[in-house]
Amino acid sequence: MHNRMTGIRECQPDISYYIGERAGLAPQGTAITNLDTTPPPDLVIEIADSTLADDIGQKRLLYEEIQVAEYWVVDVQKAQIIAFEIIGNNGSRRIRKSAVLPGLSIDILETALSRSRIEDQAQVGSWLLGEFQ
Repeated sequence: MHNRMTGIRECQPDISYYIGERAGLAPQGTAITNLDTTPPPDLVIEIADSTLADDIGQKRLLYEEIQVAEYWVVDVQKAQIIAFEIIGNNGSRRIRKSAVLPGLSIDILETALSRSRIEDQAQVGSWLLGEFQ
């Protein structure tokens, strides 16, 4: 999804979600979301392989500015998720539990990432379902 806001450069996160009652705000197809008229996504995720420094630096500042609720960076090399809650105007802090997906621990997601390196999707999916029951 492409996001655009007047006075701020465009962003095109790897993954973004509108959650719960806000799910209907997500644009259809490849439309550019005008953040002047549409609220920003609840969750933005960047997959970082060679772009980790930019993702936790410049891109984090951009997502703070457009005020997404949470921003996650998936460090592919370390199978680690660096999650931030965006707070107030132009600020963020690291989190280990999601606020937009209540009860979801970043530790569980990191374990699933690590397991996905040695197990197939069905095994990881089955394990995750067991964790959420």
